[in-house]
Amino acid sequence: MIPMKPLFSGKDLRKLIIPLIFEQALAITVGMADTMMISSVGEAAVSGVSLVDMINMLMFNILAALSTGGAVVSSQCLGARRKEEARKSARQLLYTVIIAGLLLGLIVILVRKPMLGLFFGSIEADVMENALIYLTISALSFPFLAVYNACAALFRSMGNSQITLKVSVLINLINVAGNAICIFGLHMGAAGVAIPSLISRAAGGIVLYILLRNPELDICFLPEPFHIDFGMVRKILSIGIPSGVENGIFQLGRVLVVSIISGFGTVQIAANGVANNLDSVGVLIGGAVNLAMITVIGQCVGAGDEDQIRLYTKKLLLIAYVPTLILNVIVFLNLNWILDLYGLSADTTQLARILVFIHNGCACLLWPLSFTFPNMLRACNDVRYTMVVSIASMFIFRIGFSYLIGVYWGYGAIGVWIAMVLDWICRVICFLIRYRRGKWRKLAGLLPAD
Repeated sequence: MIPMKPLFSGKDLRKLIIPLIFEQALAITVGMADTMMISSVGEAAVSGVSLVDMINMLMFNILAALSTGGAVVSSQCLGARRKEEARKSARQLLYTVIIAGLLLGLIVILVRKPMLGLFFGSIEADVMENALIYLTISALSFPFLAVYNACAALFRSMGNSQITLKVSVLINLINVAGNAICIFGLHMGAAGVAIPSLISRAAGGIVLYILLRNPELDICFLPEPFHIDFGMVRKILSIGIPSGVENGIFQLGRVLVVSIISGFGTVQIAANGVANNLDSVGVLIGGAVNLAMITVIGQCVGAGDEDQIRLYTKKLLLIAYVPTLILNVIVFLNLNWILDLYGLSADTTQLARILVFIHNGCACLLWPLSFTFPNMLRACNDVRYTMVVSIASMFIFRIGFSYLIGVYWGYGAIGVWIAMVLDWICRVICFLIRYRRGKWRKLAGLLPAD
């Protein structure tokens, strides 16, 4: 058998991954700027926003998972040179995510107060007030965010991440400028963070949708009557729903973990929120490679080339690991002055420092295998296994051991973050075993079905 031409040259990988890195860096930097700006309002506002961000991430990941389902289908179609089917899947993905975004936004608005009370009922009144304001406005952005995620995923399926970077620059400029005006100029508090986010997400979704109407693209939205193709939607959802359930429950678990931390007081809530910002810096490259893994492996699956699947899996993991180590060394060396920028109390700053060392130190060894590697399995249609492992590990380790170490043994937020590392270890072991056993080969269509 004559080997197939490599689907991605080194130049192709750089063109895909480098813009994704800048996009991730931009999002993280803007997130840190948001937290620093809202910290000027007080720790109650920081705590309220950080708590709601956990709920927002739950919703965002559900929407992102649906987009991932569409991206896998589109990437496989492109790899198999079925351009018309890829375009068809794109239109059906758009319909699916718009409906999902509208439903999620409506549900959150209707149950926002009991939801916050359920998760964070023991928090102080001023923290709850800020959280309610922030959550209500955030929910209005879900449909726009759904469109943005779907369109960005489709561009990445084509290997074109430069467009998403440019649009990301636009929406983050809108966000930062809006935050500065609303917080410092108009003194709007938590609403001053939420309203610019709503406007920027709407702008991003609309711009990317317009760009995808270009018929010269491999994947585009061609003018056609509204029509739901249930067969195509089912194919998208067969990947998107398990990923959505996995991501949703993973974020729900994080919300439950933060609800545990909320019982430890405002200092630990604020330290957790700040540490979450800085943790994202340490895994920035890994987050970019996560997105690239779907595109690259998806196209390899569509081409039916197992050798290239294995080759690019190893390449992408190496790309994730080396910069992750370098970034975390940089974070550790500059941690003191970075934390000073937040202007928090000495106790909050010291706890945040400890949490960052726990997360980023362990991330150098565990994070890419725990989060980047399973995207290879997902791109091979092996989504149910990753879902079951992630959910089981979440409840057993991240939640169960958070209660044991954090509450029962009295280690507080530090115990909760130790439990998180145990969750990572479990995930790594299970995903490596799955890869070695090779069940993904059959699900990817590389072996005949039983």
